Amino acid sequence: MSDVGSEEFDDEHSKLGEYEGDRNEAGERHGVGKAVLPNGDTYQGQYENSKRHGQGTYRFKNGARYVGDYYQNMKHGQGTFYYPDGSKYEGLWVEDLRHGHGVYTYPNGDTYDGEWLHHMRHGQGIYHYHDTGSKYKGSWVNGNMESAGEYIHSNHRYQGNFTNNNPYGPGKYVFDIGCEQHGEYQQNEQDQADGEWGALASTTVLKWIPKCITGLTPWTPAKEASAGEKETASAEEGGQK
Repeated sequence: MSDVGSEEFDDEHSKLGEYEGDRNEAGERHGVGKAVLPNGDTYQGQYENSKRHGQGTYRFKNGARYVGDYYQNMKHGQGTFYYPDGSKYEGLWVEDLRHGHGVYTYPNGDTYDGEWLHHMRHGQGIYHYHDTGSKYKGSWVNGNMESAGEYIHSNHRYQGNFTNNNPYGPGKYVFDIGCEQHGEYQQNEQDQADGEWGALASTTVLKWIPKCITGLTPWTPAKEASAGEKETASAEEGGQK
Protein backbone atom coordinates (compact mmCIF):
# COMPACT_ATOMS: atom_id res chain seq x y z
CA MET A 1 0.00 0.00 0.00
CA SER A 2 1.04 3.62 -0.43
CA ASP A 3 1.81 5.43 2.78
CA VAL A 4 2.30 8.84 1.18
CA GLY A 5 -1.15 10.30 1.76
CA SER A 6 -3.34 12.47 -0.41
CA GLU A 7 -2.79 16.03 -1.46
CA GLU A 8 -5.25 18.45 0.10
CA PHE A 9 -7.53 20.79 -1.81
CA ASP A 10 -8.71 24.18 -0.60
CA ASP A 11 -10.99 25.17 -3.43
CA GLU A 12 -14.16 26.60 -1.86
CA HIS A 13 -15.95 26.56 -5.21
CA SER A 14 -15.42 22.87 -6.02
CA LYS A 15 -16.24 21.78 -2.43
CA LEU A 16 -13.32 19.36 -2.42
CA GLY A 17 -12.32 18.47 1.13
CA GLU A 18 -13.31 19.99 4.46
CA TYR A 19 -11.21 21.99 6.91
CA GLU A 20 -11.66 23.43 10.37
CA GLY A 21 -8.89 25.42 11.97
CA ASP A 22 -6.52 28.36 11.79
CA ARG A 23 -5.75 30.35 8.68
CA ASN A 24 -3.29 33.11 7.81
CA GLU A 25 -4.10 36.54 6.35
CA ALA A 26 -4.08 35.05 2.84
CA GLY A 27 -6.77 32.55 3.85
CA GLU A 28 -4.42 29.58 3.71
CA ARG A 29 -4.49 26.79 6.27
CA HIS A 30 -1.93 27.93 8.80
CA GLY A 31 -1.57 26.89 12.44
CA VAL A 32 -3.57 24.02 13.90
CA GLY A 33 -6.47 22.42 12.08
CA LYS A 34 -8.35 19.32 11.05
CA ALA A 35 -9.06 18.30 7.47
CA VAL A 36 -11.15 15.62 5.79
CA LEU A 37 -9.53 14.95 2.44
CA PRO A 38 -11.42 14.20 -0.80
CA ASN A 39 -10.45 10.50 -0.69
CA GLY A 40 -11.75 10.05 2.88
CA ASP A 41 -8.40 10.32 4.69
CA THR A 42 -8.15 12.74 7.61
CA TYR A 43 -5.37 14.91 8.99
CA GLN A 44 -5.23 16.71 12.31
CA GLY A 45 -2.23 18.77 13.26
CA GLN A 46 -0.09 21.70 12.26
CA TYR A 47 -0.10 23.60 8.97
CA GLU A 48 2.11 26.20 7.39
CA ASN A 49 0.95 28.10 4.29
CA SER A 50 -1.68 25.45 3.41
CA LYS A 51 0.71 22.47 3.77
CA ARG A 52 1.00 19.87 6.52
CA HIS A 53 4.02 21.10 8.43
CA GLY A 54 5.04 20.21 11.99
CA GLN A 55 3.40 17.65 14.27
CA GLY A 56 0.34 15.85 13.00
CA THR A 57 -1.70 12.65 12.73
CA TYR A 58 -2.75 11.36 9.32
CA ARG A 59 -5.40 8.61 9.23
CA PHE A 60 -5.90 6.61 6.05
CA LYS A 61 -9.37 5.32 5.29
CA ASN A 62 -7.97 1.77 5.08
CA GLY A 63 -7.01 1.89 8.78
CA ALA A 64 -3.37 2.92 8.48
CA ARG A 65 -2.12 5.82 10.59
CA TYR A 66 0.93 8.08 10.76
CA VAL A 67 1.80 10.09 13.86
CA GLY A 68 4.81 12.36 13.69
CA ASP A 69 6.64 15.16 11.93
CA TYR A 70 5.71 16.71 8.60
CA TYR A 71 7.61 19.04 6.31
CA GLN A 72 5.89 20.60 3.30
CA ASN A 73 3.20 17.86 3.16
CA MET A 74 5.76 15.04 3.49
CA LYS A 75 6.59 12.76 6.41
CA HIS A 76 9.94 14.15 7.48
CA GLY A 77 11.66 13.76 10.85
CA GLN A 78 10.58 11.45 13.65
CA GLY A 79 7.35 9.52 13.21
CA THR A 80 5.48 6.25 13.65
CA PHE A 81 3.49 4.55 10.90
CA TYR A 82 0.91 1.89 11.78
CA TYR A 83 0.10 -0.35 8.80
CA PRO A 84 -3.25 -2.16 8.26
CA ASP A 85 -1.59 -5.60 8.45
CA GLY A 86 -0.45 -4.93 12.03
CA SER A 87 3.13 -3.99 11.21
CA LYS A 88 4.66 -0.76 12.51
CA TYR A 89 7.63 1.48 11.74
CA GLU A 90 8.95 3.88 14.35
CA GLY A 91 11.89 6.05 13.42
CA LEU A 92 13.24 8.68 11.06
CA TRP A 93 11.72 9.75 7.74
CA VAL A 94 13.07 11.85 4.88
CA GLU A 95 10.64 13.08 2.22
CA ASP A 96 8.03 10.34 2.84
CA LEU A 97 10.65 7.54 2.96
CA ARG A 98 12.02 5.50 5.86
CA HIS A 99 15.53 6.94 6.08
CA GLY A 100 17.94 6.90 9.03
CA HIS A 101 17.54 4.84 12.17
CA GLY A 102 14.24 3.09 12.80
CA VAL A 103 12.54 -0.01 14.18
CA TYR A 104 10.13 -2.02 12.01
CA THR A 105 7.87 -4.61 13.62
CA TYR A 106 6.50 -7.14 11.13
CA PRO A 107 3.06 -8.87 11.30
CA ASN A 108 4.66 -12.17 12.42
CA GLY A 109 6.44 -10.49 15.34
CA ASP A 110 9.88 -10.24 13.71
CA THR A 111 11.68 -6.92 14.20
CA TYR A 112 14.41 -4.98 12.44
CA ASP A 113 16.28 -2.36 14.46
CA GLY A 114 18.80 -0.42 12.43
CA GLU A 115 19.54 1.92 9.56
CA TRP A 116 17.32 2.60 6.55
CA LEU A 117 17.88 4.22 3.18
CA HIS A 118 15.06 5.04 0.73
CA HIS A 119 12.56 2.71 2.46
CA MET A 120 14.99 -0.27 2.58
CA ARG A 121 17.15 -1.83 5.30
CA HIS A 122 20.58 -0.37 4.56
CA GLY A 123 23.61 -0.02 6.84
CA GLN A 124 24.05 -1.65 10.24
CA GLY A 125 21.06 -3.40 11.79
CA ILE A 126 19.69 -6.32 13.80
CA TYR A 127 16.90 -8.57 12.52
CA HIS A 128 15.24 -10.61 15.29
CA TYR A 129 13.23 -13.73 14.42
CA HIS A 130 10.26 -13.94 16.78
CA ASP A 131 9.52 -17.66 16.40
CA THR A 132 13.03 -19.01 16.98
CA GLY A 133 14.66 -16.23 19.00
CA SER A 134 17.58 -16.17 16.56
CA LYS A 135 18.86 -12.91 15.13
CA TYR A 136 21.15 -11.53 12.46
CA LYS A 137 23.43 -8.67 13.41
CA GLY A 138 25.50 -6.96 10.76
CA SER A 139 25.53 -5.12 7.46
CA TRP A 140 22.63 -4.61 5.05
CA VAL A 141 22.61 -3.35 1.46
CA ASN A 142 19.36 -2.48 -0.33
CA GLY A 143 17.30 -4.64 2.00
CA ASN A 144 19.60 -7.69 1.99
CA MET A 145 22.17 -9.13 4.39
CA GLU A 146 25.53 -8.23 2.85
CA SER A 147 29.18 -8.15 3.93
CA ALA A 148 30.19 -8.81 7.56
CA GLY A 149 27.60 -10.18 9.96
CA GLU A 150 26.78 -12.81 12.53
CA TYR A 151 23.82 -15.10 12.92
CA ILE A 152 23.12 -15.64 16.63
CA HIS A 153 21.32 -18.70 18.02
CA SER A 154 20.57 -19.70 21.61
CA ASN A 155 23.79 -21.66 22.19
CA HIS A 156 26.02 -20.81 19.23
CA ARG A 157 26.60 -18.23 16.54
CA TYR A 158 27.92 -18.05 13.00
CA GLN A 159 30.33 -15.26 12.08
CA GLY A 160 31.41 -14.46 8.55
CA ASN A 161 30.48 -12.64 5.38
CA PHE A 162 27.06 -12.68 3.71
CA THR A 163 25.89 -12.25 0.13
CA ASN A 164 22.24 -11.82 -0.84
CA ASN A 165 20.96 -12.90 2.60
CA ASN A 166 23.18 -16.01 2.77
CA PRO A 167 26.60 -16.73 4.31
CA TYR A 168 29.35 -17.02 1.73
CA GLY A 169 33.04 -17.83 1.90
CA PRO A 170 35.21 -18.35 5.00
CA GLY A 171 33.58 -18.12 8.42
CA LYS A 172 33.25 -19.86 11.74
CA TYR A 173 30.74 -21.28 14.19
CA VAL A 174 31.35 -20.21 17.77
CA PHE A 175 29.92 -22.53 20.42
CA ASP A 176 29.10 -21.55 24.00
CA ILE A 177 31.09 -24.53 25.29
CA GLY A 178 34.25 -22.61 24.35
CA CYS A 179 35.36 -23.81 20.93
CA GLU A 180 35.05 -22.79 17.29
CA GLN A 181 34.65 -24.63 14.02
CA HIS A 182 36.26 -22.85 11.09
CA GLY A 183 35.24 -23.55 7.55
CA GLU A 184 33.72 -22.18 4.39
CA TYR A 185 30.25 -21.85 2.89
CA GLN A 186 29.64 -22.64 -0.75
CA GLN A 187 26.40 -21.81 -2.52
CA ASN A 188 24.54 -23.85 -5.13
CA GLU A 189 21.54 -22.32 -6.89
CA GLN A 190 18.31 -24.36 -6.98
CA ASP A 191 14.64 -23.64 -7.61
CA GLN A 192 13.74 -23.65 -3.92
CA ALA A 193 15.52 -23.81 -0.57
CA ASP A 194 14.44 -24.03 3.03
CA GLY A 195 17.07 -23.70 5.72
CA GLU A 196 18.12 -22.28 9.05
CA TRP A 197 18.43 -18.77 7.69
CA GLY A 198 14.72 -18.16 8.06
CA ALA A 199 12.25 -16.06 6.11
CA LEU A 200 14.96 -14.00 4.42
CA ALA A 201 16.63 -17.04 2.78
CA SER A 202 16.77 -17.05 -1.00
CA THR A 203 16.61 -20.03 -3.37
CA THR A 204 20.24 -20.81 -2.65
CA VAL A 205 21.28 -24.15 -1.12
CA LEU A 206 24.20 -23.72 1.28
CA LYS A 207 26.97 -26.24 1.80
CA TRP A 208 29.17 -25.89 4.88
CA ILE A 209 32.69 -27.29 4.49
CA PRO A 210 34.36 -27.66 7.91
CA LYS A 211 38.13 -27.20 8.15
CA CYS A 212 39.29 -27.32 11.76
CA ILE A 213 38.28 -26.80 15.39
CA THR A 214 40.09 -24.32 17.62
CA GLY A 215 39.74 -22.42 20.86
CA LEU A 216 38.06 -19.01 20.88
CA THR A 217 39.73 -16.42 18.66
CA PRO A 218 38.99 -12.76 17.81
CA TRP A 219 36.63 -12.28 14.87
CA THR A 220 37.80 -10.18 11.91
CA PRO A 221 35.29 -10.99 9.13
CA ALA A 222 36.97 -9.04 6.36
CA LYS A 223 40.24 -10.88 6.99
CA GLU A 224 38.89 -14.27 8.09
CA ALA A 225 41.58 -16.72 7.02
CA SER A 226 40.76 -20.16 5.78
CA ALA A 227 41.59 -23.15 7.94
CA GLY A 228 44.28 -24.11 5.45
CA GLU A 229 46.00 -20.74 5.83
CA LYS A 230 45.88 -21.05 9.60
CA GLU A 231 47.34 -24.57 9.47
CA THR A 232 50.15 -23.35 7.19
CA ALA A 233 50.91 -20.50 9.57
CA SER A 234 51.03 -22.92 12.51
CA ALA A 235 53.37 -25.23 10.64
CA GLU A 236 55.71 -22.32 9.82
CA GLU A 237 55.73 -21.22 13.43
CA GLY A 238 56.57 -24.78 14.49
CA GLY A 239 59.47 -24.94 12.05
CA GLN A 240 61.01 -21.72 13.40
CA LYS A 241 61.14 -22.97 16.97
